[in-house]
Amino acid sequence: MTHEAAGVPTTRNDDDRQDHDRQHEQPGRPADAHAETAPAGAPAAGAAGSRTDEAGAASPGTAEAGAGEAGGAGGGTAGGAGGGSAEQARPEARLAHAVRVAEQALIEFEIAVETFRVEVENFSRLHHQRLGPMYARLDELDAQIAEARAARTGDPEDLRKAQEARAIVMPMPGVDELFHDWMDSDGLSPEASAMLTEQPVRPPKRVRPTEEARKLYRELARKAHPDLAQDEEERARRDEFITRVNAAYGRGDEPLLKELAQEWAAGPAAPEAELGEADELYARLNWLTQRKELLTVLAQELEQSAIGAMLRMAPDDPDHLLEEIADQLLGEVSQRETELAGLVQ
Repeated sequence: MTHEAAGVPTTRNDDDRQDHDRQHEQPGRPADAHAETAPAGAPAAGAAGSRTDEAGAASPGTAEAGAGEAGGAGGGTAGGAGGGSAEQARPEARLAHAVRVAEQALIEFEIAVETFRVEVENFSRLHHQRLGPMYARLDELDAQIAEARAARTGDPEDLRKAQEARAIVMPMPGVDELFHDWMDSDGLSPEASAMLTEQPVRPPKRVRPTEEARKLYRELARKAHPDLAQDEEERARRDEFITRVNAAYGRGDEPLLKELAQEWAAGPAAPEAELGEADELYARLNWLTQRKELLTVLAQELEQSAIGAMLRMAPDDPDHLLEEIADQLLGEVSQRETELAGLVQ
């Protein structure tokens, strides 16, 4: 989540809520408003994102694939046929319900995007930590092989290639290299933040946190979502809490997530959201649409990145992918060492 917050309190699971919606909603203007103004994509992405996340794969692209299904469910709840009370028949009541459906779906999409973002950043960090020395060893062997070949042949072209290979081994650092382990998509990396705040440095041990950690994270994210706060003081409290939840989840710190769950349960009860009349509701739907569009851009950037593409190669077990790459690099190192031994004899 780009603002380090995700989640919403729920009173029933999504499937039960949609079944309840289909039974009690009435036809009227809010159905059209929801379909045109608020985002068929936001409900869709969120609902589908939740299902894929529960199944194990966190890619938000899969969440986007369910747009038609969830969008239809959201619009249908606002405009479906059936009997109901006079209060339910009021256009504002139906519109308020459509807003709640869109909020829930958007939050589910945020959870899917955040879990995938954590996997991308963890994979990148662990890839650098575990495989960086192997890549460095390969670069050094390539330089030695090129230099040995140039020394044997004296060919100007071989000499040029040797110089280029050696330059790769000892480059002048640029900004990206200098800040490689200090910056991530949200600013300072967890390791850098820990150092600056005198906290223990605890890098992630896995690309994907354990299933129990993921379950705890999803529950906390839904309950403590700052966007559902009723005032600025409550929003600030939720923002601070969700920041700690996201940091613990990024490290896969299951014990800390359990402590945070107990802390939230012991805290003040969140007041029931009171949605205003038509103008305020339409403004809320417009905001949800814009928020969903921003999340969609973030999801696409994550999936189209080099690390995101690598994760798509092993969606069920990204941690095992690191082991496979390490085995492949070890084989390449062995081949280079054999080739170098043949040149220096």
